[in-house]
Amino acid sequence: MTPVIAFGEALVDMLSSRLGDDRQQGPETFTPYAGGAPANVAVACARLGLPSSFLGMLGADYFGDFLEQELRHHGVDVSGVVRTQLARTCVAFVSRDSSGERTFDFYRPPAADLLYRTEHLPAGVFANPAIIHLCSNSLTDPDIAQTTLAITEMAHRSGSLVSVDANLRHNLWPDHHVDISLVTRLIDQAALVKVSSEELDHLRAEHPREDWIAQRLAAGVRLIVVTDGPGSVEAYTAHGMTSMTPPAVKAVDTTAGGDAFIGGLLAALAEHDWQADGWQYDTDFLDRALGLACRCGAHAVTRPGAYIALPKPEDVGL
Repeated sequence: MTPVIAFGEALVDMLSSRLGDDRQQGPETFTPYAGGAPANVAVACARLGLPSSFLGMLGADYFGDFLEQELRHHGVDVSGVVRTQLARTCVAFVSRDSSGERTFDFYRPPAADLLYRTEHLPAGVFANPAIIHLCSNSLTDPDIAQTTLAITEMAHRSGSLVSVDANLRHNLWPDHHVDISLVTRLIDQAALVKVSSEELDHLRAEHPREDWIAQRLAAGVRLIVVTDGPGSVEAYTAHGMTSMTPPAVKAVDTTAGGDAFIGGLLAALAEHDWQADGWQYDTDFLDRALGLACRCGAHAVTRPGAYIALPKPEDVGL
């Protein structure tokens, strides 16, 4: 089974007690949950039984202790986690509407995760092929972007498979302006890309959807998965497109839905012969992988929080 290595931010989601704008719910309170998109994926894979590790930096503070303990508790290898006194651990205040859709108010920058550099990598981390997962949140500052792209190059040289979730968070970027060129550069380094329909529309700008997808596949991306909340999932390869409808559920908190989805997809890929040419054209494998990913995402949105909402094998029929 191939190990999964996730790089990027781990943060604390301060989840509001309120759903929507209903002021009759009493005083608003916030409950801390361990989160952060790449960390969520590391936990998702670990909870599904994969060897999983997380690379990132946390502050030498209470929330850093909390996150490191939570990662360990869920089975993630944290030997690549670095602690610093130069910045605090990132915190995000999360509000939800009545359907569980959320908005984030990030306290970043400054934050410890932005200070990770290649010299912080554990010795031998890329000694053997692995699945390396990243997202665009580690591109929002020039120095962490340089680190992210360098790690991607190291992963390629090791024969690893690179997975990228666009995971656009506009309010993490200077002036809330996403650097589309930089995000696209990272996406084009991946073998597997996950992007929401809304994110795809933002990244493609004035280009037709089909052209943007064709350009990514021509750049070397092998599989592009487009999600649309509870709507159909579309998977694109150079041989065409297939789609699947996720299970219908009542969403409580969508915070970890996408990360649970990609965790399920990576779990399926980790058990497949992904080093063989043409794995993306194995229709039986894609059906199984997308089905697992959909079940994982559907399970996660029925529970509040991130790490604790992620499924175990028995939750998704494994």
